[in-house]
Amino acid sequence: MDDSLYDEFGNYIGPELSGSEDEEEEELDEMAEAEDLEEAEEAANRRMDMTTGLMEVDGQVDDEGNLETAVVLHEDKKYYPTADEVYGKETETLVMEEDAQPLEVPIIAPIRPKKAEMLEQQPLKTNYSNEFLAGLMDNPELVRNVAVVGHLHHGKTLLMDMLVEQTHDLRYEWRNNERPLRYTDTRVDEQSRGISMKSTPMSLILEASNGKSFVMNMLDTPGHVNFNDEVTAAMRLADGVLLVVDAVEGVMLVTEKAIKQACQEGLPICLLISKVDRLITELKVPPTDAYFKLRHTIDEVNSLIQLHSGNNAALQVDPIKGNVAFGACQSGWSFTLLSFAQLYCDVYGAAMDPKQFARRLWGDIYFQPTTRKFKRSQPDKTSERTFVQYILTPLYKIYSQILGEHESSVKKMLDEFGVYLKPSTFGKDVKPFLKDACSQIFGSATGLVDMMIAHVPSSKAGAANKVARVYSGPQSAEIVGHIKDCNPRGPLLVHIAKLYPKQDCTTFDAFGRVFSGTVKAGDRVRVLGEGFTPEDEEDSAAAEVSKVWAYQARYRVPLAKATAGNWVLLEGVDATITKTATIIQEIYEDEVHIFKPLQFQTQSVMKIATEPLNPSELPKMVEGLRKINKSYPLAITKVEESGEHAILGTGEIYLDSLMKDLRELYAEVEVKVADPVVSFCETVVETSSLKCFAETPNKRNKVTMIAEPLDQGLAVDIETGKISLDRPNKEVSEWFQDKYSWDLLAARSVWAFGPDKQGPNVLLDDTLPAEVDKNLLRAIKGSITQGFQWGSREGPLCDEPIRNVKFKILDAAVASEALHRGGGQIIPTARRVCYSAFLMATPRLMEPVYYVEIQTPADCIQAIYTVLAKRRGHVTQDRPKPGTPIFIVEAELPVIESFGFESDLRYHTQGQAFCLSVFDHWQIVPGDPLDRTVTLRPLEPAPAKDLAREFMVKTRRRKGMSEDVSINKFFDDPMLLELARQDATAIY
Repeated sequence: MDDSLYDEFGNYIGPELSGSEDEEEEELDEMAEAEDLEEAEEAANRRMDMTTGLMEVDGQVDDEGNLETAVVLHEDKKYYPTADEVYGKETETLVMEEDAQPLEVPIIAPIRPKKAEMLEQQPLKTNYSNEFLAGLMDNPELVRNVAVVGHLHHGKTLLMDMLVEQTHDLRYEWRNNERPLRYTDTRVDEQSRGISMKSTPMSLILEASNGKSFVMNMLDTPGHVNFNDEVTAAMRLADGVLLVVDAVEGVMLVTEKAIKQACQEGLPICLLISKVDRLITELKVPPTDAYFKLRHTIDEVNSLIQLHSGNNAALQVDPIKGNVAFGACQSGWSFTLLSFAQLYCDVYGAAMDPKQFARRLWGDIYFQPTTRKFKRSQPDKTSERTFVQYILTPLYKIYSQILGEHESSVKKMLDEFGVYLKPSTFGKDVKPFLKDACSQIFGSATGLVDMMIAHVPSSKAGAANKVARVYSGPQSAEIVGHIKDCNPRGPLLVHIAKLYPKQDCTTFDAFGRVFSGTVKAGDRVRVLGEGFTPEDEEDSAAAEVSKVWAYQARYRVPLAKATAGNWVLLEGVDATITKTATIIQEIYEDEVHIFKPLQFQTQSVMKIATEPLNPSELPKMVEGLRKINKSYPLAITKVEESGEHAILGTGEIYLDSLMKDLRELYAEVEVKVADPVVSFCETVVETSSLKCFAETPNKRNKVTMIAEPLDQGLAVDIETGKISLDRPNKEVSEWFQDKYSWDLLAARSVWAFGPDKQGPNVLLDDTLPAEVDKNLLRAIKGSITQGFQWGSREGPLCDEPIRNVKFKILDAAVASEALHRGGGQIIPTARRVCYSAFLMATPRLMEPVYYVEIQTPADCIQAIYTVLAKRRGHVTQDRPKPGTPIFIVEAELPVIESFGFESDLRYHTQGQAFCLSVFDHWQIVPGDPLDRTVTLRPLEPAPAKDLAREFMVKTRRRKGMSEDVSINKFFDDPMLLELARQDATAIY
């Protein structure tokens, strides 16, 4: 080997050699390429054969019967099936050239089921059959319609839980859970917030102590004062009220509201003092003090009933009468004096009359062991009242034994009652163990059922009171007789008082009471709205009932039919219902009237403006607002002149719940919300300084008016229905003369209330027959009334309603020809003269004021005073709650200053104070709204004397109006000349 051909590392460095490895690799690559070309050529030939075959198959036949061949271009070849072949011709398909959808958005959005309510997949098993329920419902004598009302967290929902547990076969984890079931809180947000926000009905079969079964239609209502509209709807359908009061807290704000409304509706009241166990386990008061606490609570309730019922002794509650019960629903027990006396008879086998024994278990009655008699005098200082001796002391002993957790002593105690518990029960936690033991000792709620059966009238007995109070037609009508008899064969008449959304929130089911006839699926009916009258039938529509149910909170029981006297849930009739409605059979020849709209205890004065984040979703939001209007009885949705969509509610939590429903359930769009504001009213404080007049555009008519303040309290009386112009003229005249000392002429001359039928303004005809042609004036009465109501609906200051103003017609020149005194001439003129008279009577703004009830410990009262003072509020009363360490502070706070008040209060009291606010009255805002000398500085609060001007200017700006009131808009030229002449006379 020649070493010169290689380097020191052994690499070849000589001349290039032929047949190297690179050439061999190149030759191999060329051979492989040739083989690939051959394969590609063969593949192309095969494709050509296939194409030719397709052409032969797809070719058209010519006139001679031969297949035509054609060249198929590349772009015409069909590699994939068309959309019509895949999805069908009935499916609309869109082809996009480029992907315009964001990557975060799925091509096909997943279906997200709405979960408005927590419903059962399958109805719960009950200890009675649905057929038995339907059979009892056919007998109105065995039906009781009861509204369960009370303050927040006083135990209404716990009571319903106790009754559900006694009538339903609940799951094991529900029965043995320390947390309350809250079965009637069907909404998801109700469970998360821990409060009821909607009224929820249940139709249960409960047994009395004699073993007889009754249908108890019970409606669990919210305890928060913001949702008081649900209580109003519940009382409209009920024949009696079960008032639930916490044994510790006693009578609170909502308790008083509920008593007042029950007295106005004429409903009998049964009292349940709940959470009696709190006196034992929390306050740890002795039995004697517990008796005085319970007695004080009953006395408070009776004093309110006496106040609101006009000293009607029949409505008073008394344990001896049997319309007071005691209970601790979370522990599963309740009793009346009669049921406890019966328990003594059963346990000891005593041969005595339990009714006579029960009468001696309340009040200052003592048992004297020496004579074995009951006396009202105390034998000695150690003697206890019978209620303490025979009821509270044994109750305290039961709790002390069970909470002491001594198994042997508990068993010994239970043996005395003849109660046996499973051994596994003794290993449970204290609360489930206490519940099992007490429910076995006291048994089912027969005492409570006996009380409601005895003191709440049946559907048939209560129908007469209902029709007299809520039916707007004459009581002599034929259909009224059918209602009083609960006639299942009479003409169909159903009163709808509440709408419940379906699970998908697209439509609603109507909940109401059948007053006459029988309703079943497939019935053709007429739905009459709140605006229906026999003279104007526009607010009515035909519908078909598709389904009939009995509402059972988390499930529904389908019914073949529902007869008079029962509560029903109807599907298919909600399309034209907004708040309430009257349903009659489709063909009914006689004249029919509607049931009166609901009369609420409070008003919606808090306002927010909404708009969709995406303007293209405005129709969705508008449809959502329409559904909100159906779902919330006291919600008001309207469109302002500026175009903004306004929602009015009773308070912050009410609007918060409403907006949550709007975003998540009804509209499903993102909604922007403006800062909350309040509704204002406009009023006057003096009489008009001169007679104001206005001429019609054709100069043929002239109306002269003045404005002056209404008598104090009259506006409230009109709004609450104490006086109505539907009554005979003589009765109206006597009422005004007796109540407000009006003279005979004024009392007989009331033309109308405004802005609606029961509005807080009055229109009077104060003209004299010698000066005005009364016949011509009566000819334009309707037009003047419409102008007055139009004007009082939108005042001249900032388009807010007028309140507490009396408008007097002093003179009228009316054209004799009907052509020249039409509504187009008179109505705007009447409105304009109302405005001019209003502006000449020292106009003022009115703002709504909350009544605030605050529960607080004593050491936080000073902080509450400080927080209220910063917000123009003031304390009206602070008092201790007897028997508790709690103080109750009552205050008044302007609604416009209440935004964030609750959070501020909790911050300054370290979370120890809790408050509830409800609309109470209207008050005049300090300052003159027309004072142009006031300077409003941005981002600076106005002083108190300038608030009226600030509120008016900001309200006008928000509504897109000019900053100040234009006099030329409301005064005619002759009126302006008269004003100038008056000013000149005043100067000289």
